Amino acid sequence: MQGRRRGSHHAHGERARGRRRDRQPGPGFGAESPLTGSARGGLLGTVADLGRRLLAVAQSRPARVGFITVAVALAAWALWSQWPEVVQAVHRLDAAHLVAAAVATVANLSLTGLAWRALLADLGARLPVGLAARVFFVGQVGKYVPGSLWPMIVQAELAKRHVARRSTAAATFVLILLSGASALLVVLLTLPFGPGGGGSRVRWAALLVLPAAALLHPGVLGRLLDRGLRLLGRDPLERWTSLRGTATATAWALAAWFFAGLQVWLLAVPLGAPATWRTLALAIGGYALAWAIGLVVVVAPAGAGAREVALAAFLSPVLDRGAVVVVVLLSRVLFTAADLALAGIGFAAGRGDLTPPAAPASSSGGAR
Repeated sequence: MQGRRRGSHHAHGERARGRRRDRQPGPGFGAESPLTGSARGGLLGTVADLGRRLLAVAQSRPARVGFITVAVALAAWALWSQWPEVVQAVHRLDAAHLVAAAVATVANLSLTGLAWRALLADLGARLPVGLAARVFFVGQVGKYVPGSLWPMIVQAELAKRHVARRSTAAATFVLILLSGASALLVVLLTLPFGPGGGGSRVRWAALLVLPAAALLHPGVLGRLLDRGLRLLGRDPLERWTSLRGTATATAWALAAWFFAGLQVWLLAVPLGAPATWRTLALAIGGYALAWAIGLVVVVAPAGAGAREVALAAFLSPVLDRGAVVVVVLLSRVLFTAADLALAGIGFAAGRGDLTPPAAPASSSGGAR
């Protein structure tokens, strides 16, 4: 009898709460209208469905092989199409500076790979160096196909036997954000060396750095990533990034920017640029700015064109126009050649790593 009374009271309470919900104010008082909610849900549903279809296509073996083949062909074509100009430009430099610039290029790409590996480990999946090199460098060739997210998709597929796809994709996505934020920080630090001492541009750069840094906070970034995964019909991340892991990856990224600038400096000095710290600062800041701009211009493979214009603008105070064109051209060619070489080395180095690592612990780590 008491059970029935409790059930009756419970049903009565549900009806009362239902009546209270029916009396909620309309759209004019802060509630979302049915039309707005359905439109928003329809848009998100369409985007999520498109994302799931793209992932399904990318997960097929013919698509992976075909995509990597196209990416390598585009990168090779980028070298071949500029070959006459490259030969003329090389004749203006001595062999020692050219070799040193090539070494600096490889150092930049290798340090970027270490930043990616640190982020992946922070998310709970620590890959051996050889396997990490294979996944990262082979996947990086995808950036020569228009669109900034192709490396993320390719790397997730290459590592799927060892790491959950969502973790690999998240590590690549976080690396893109972190590289952009650290590039803005480098630009902020080097703007005072530019013409006019930076001036108001320093304040504008600072306004861009602060929200980028806030976005990288584990609590903010983790929630955004999980929400994106839910929209794609995927499980949330097992672990979020941590402040310590983010700091480690940022340190690798800042070191990578130094070597990218060093490459430009080594190319610029033999062509007449002063061998000074100011020139090095301009080279580092110019390349970081060029990379950040190229990231936004997603329709161009690897940001081609936009990066060159930005780098040339930074170098104009220390080089004449003809020398700037040579430096910009050789910098692009060296990075493309290094991408292809490291992709080949990474593919060979990771072939022996066939045993998947132990499964990571469940959601016990990170700033969750």
